[in-house]
Amino acid sequence: MEKQFVIDELDQSESWRMLRIVSEFVQGIDQMSEVGPAVSIFGSARSKPTDKYYKMARKLAALCVKNNFAVITGGGGGIMEAANLGAADENGTSVGLNIELPFEQKPNPYANIQMNFNYFFVRKVMFVKYALAYVGMPGGFGTLDELFEAVTLIQTHRIKPFPVVLMGSDYWTGLMDWIKDQLLSRSLISPGDLDIIRIMDDPEEIVAMFKRRIIV
Repeated sequence: MEKQFVIDELDQSESWRMLRIVSEFVQGIDQMSEVGPAVSIFGSARSKPTDKYYKMARKLAALCVKNNFAVITGGGGGIMEAANLGAADENGTSVGLNIELPFEQKPNPYANIQMNFNYFFVRKVMFVKYALAYVGMPGGFGTLDELFEAVTLIQTHRIKPFPVVLMGSDYWTGLMDWIKDQLLSRSLISPGDLDIIRIMDDPEEIVAMFKRRIIV
C-alpha cells in the first residue's frame, strides 16, 4: 500500500500517479457498468453485528435484492458488511468498493464484486454514478462526507436527483434540526433543498418508496 497523504504528493514530477488515477476510473467504470440498477448503502465500519443498525442494514439490503436492486457498499466492516451480507442472504449482486487504508478498513467477504481503490474521490464517483438511490446509516466523518457529496451534486444539478434516505430517526434528526436552524434560517440553503433528504426507519417503506420513485 502507498503511504497516506497522497494528495500532498501530487506534483509534476509524479505524473505516473495521474495514470494510476485514470486506471482506477477505467477499472471502476468497466466493472460497475455491468451491475445494473443499484442502491448505495453506507455507514460506520465500526458497527457490530449486535447493533440494531447493523441488523437494519442487513434487512434493507435483502429487501433491495428481492426487488431487483443490486447493493453497493464501501466494502468494509460494520454497516457495509451488513449490507453485503443481506444481499448475499438473497443470492443477489452486491459490490464492495474498498478503500485501502492503514487501519480500520478491511474488505468483508460478502460482496460478490470486489474492487479496491487508493483514492477516495474515485471511489465516491462510483458510489454516485451507479446508484439509483442512496441510504445513509449511522456513521462518522466518512459517512457524512459521502452524504453531503451526494446532496451537493443533486442540489447543484450536477447529477439527476435520486432518493437520499437517512435511516435512523434517533441518529439523524438532530443533524436535520441543525440544518434547518442554522443553514435554512440564515438562507444558506433554499427551502427546497431540504426535500433532497428524507429520514426513514422502516426498511420495507424505504424500498417501496424506491420502487415508486425510481425509473429504470
